[in-house]
Amino acid sequence: MTAATKSNPITDSFETAQERVSEFNEKAVESSKKAGSVLLDSYEKTVLAMTDSYVKAAHTTNVDWIKSVADAQADFARDLTKSYTSAARTLVS
Repeated sequence: MTAATKSNPITDSFETAQERVSEFNEKAVESSKKAGSVLLDSYEKTVLAMTDSYVKAAHTTNVDWIKSVADAQADFARDLTKSYTSAARTLVS
């Protein structure tokens, strides 16, 4: 006669809860990655738009040194933003 394996309701309940928590954690991590990516895209687009506006405003002055300074600052801000978002994207993905 073989011994029948009895199911323990407490163990079964714990295992079910553990599976649900694992699934929830996986979904939460994936959603966080997507949200982080969207945030970085929005941040990058906003900074680039602001620098473009800054340069356009500076070019309306028709003063050469103001145009040069604005161009240099905008280039620095663009490069810094692209580097920052690129590094952050590697951490998020």
